[in-house]
Amino acid sequence: DGESLGCVSEEGSSAAEVKHEVHASPSQPASFSSSPNELSDSLPMEPNDIKLDPSTHTPAPEGQPVKRKKGPAPKMLGNEVCSVCGDKASGFHYNVLSCEGCKGFFRRSVIKGAQYMCKSSGRCEMDMYMRRKCQQCRLRKCREAGMLEQCVLSEEQIRLKKMKKQHEEEVARSSSVATPSPVPEAAPLAPEQQEMIEKLVAMQKQCNKRSFIDRLKVTPWPQSQDPMNREVRQQRFAHFTELAIMSVQEIVDFAKQLPGFLELTREDQIALLKTSTIEIMLLETSRRYNPSIESITFLTPDFSYNKDDFAKAGLQFEFINPIFEFSKGMNDLHLDEAEYALLIAINIFSADRPNVQDHDLVEKLQQPYVDALHSYIRIKRPNDHLMFPRMLMKLVSLRTLSSVHSEQVFALRLQDKKLPPLLSEIWDVHE
Repeated sequence: DGESLGCVSEEGSSAAEVKHEVHASPSQPASFSSSPNELSDSLPMEPNDIKLDPSTHTPAPEGQPVKRKKGPAPKMLGNEVCSVCGDKASGFHYNVLSCEGCKGFFRRSVIKGAQYMCKSSGRCEMDMYMRRKCQQCRLRKCREAGMLEQCVLSEEQIRLKKMKKQHEEEVARSSSVATPSPVPEAAPLAPEQQEMIEKLVAMQKQCNKRSFIDRLKVTPWPQSQDPMNREVRQQRFAHFTELAIMSVQEIVDFAKQLPGFLELTREDQIALLKTSTIEIMLLETSRRYNPSIESITFLTPDFSYNKDDFAKAGLQFEFINPIFEFSKGMNDLHLDEAEYALLIAINIFSADRPNVQDHDLVEKLQQPYVDALHSYIRIKRPNDHLMFPRMLMKLVSLRTLSSVHSEQVFALRLQDKKLPPLLSEIWDVHE
């Protein structure tokens, strides 16, 4: 399992036409162009006031690699370079000091079992330019630098896979009885579980209200279809980044209200939010997927987008296609509001996130949501014994999508598209 691998833990880390007549410049409106501390301002107030990139961190001991459950990787000085391509390193990934781009590339290559072909001699010199040109040599350099395939699975993924296997074994044992028996009526939810689920759903609805009101401030989707118009491209990008900001604010508001979240240290609150945000955004995106028109609808029908719309905003199809595939898969599960809310809470309290210090407390806070989801599914879908492990495995899939997102953020930097301060801060984008 992950504990025996000796893996170093990671450090740091058109269908759409908005039909409101607002004339805004491509730059962000005042309500979205705030200071780099915007996320800090929206997080819990004193005594748990969060400010990203806190100056007080206990340095990890230098020397031997640190196993995942033993704490963070050695403290970085800030000037380290990626062992694969020479870009700025973000931490120790899969046992090697590397950048976010090479981390994501290695993860995807391992998970997919990808086979690449070099167009040259198979010995390309790897740098920030060639890493995008020759995937075979990039993967070779990852392995030569010491990246370990067995480290790709995180502690959380291993735990979820074990839970899935145990659940499937229980189902297999119960179904092996020769004489079929009627499905026993599931016990009702415990009163505290029922209350918790109702509160989670109410919290989500309340957080969504803010975005519904703020939607009128978003830079409108341009009517022009001219692909060469730079101002139009900037306006589309601003439109999407402002929607992303609203989503981040929703997630932060929701997390602040989760029982136990404010019991965590400021550093652990930061660590959980910075790494779970993109995964929760993708979960929220999937629940808004409309299979009949193959589009994703945010807030109102005016905010509907197909794959081409995402591409027009500057995103790559290497990121767009997995989003839509994941959304379609989630849509096929037909989850309700309670199941989505519980999945989001479980995702937030993931103890294996980089820089989390109090793993035991985070796991303890997560467990009631896992138990509630299991009980809820057993009652709602008494004949579908595999739904619970299926839902847990969707959280594993989100980890892969998150690494694809890291590559997308790097690609935006290559296009000279600058993210707003809030998104740069939460996604650790260093200009």
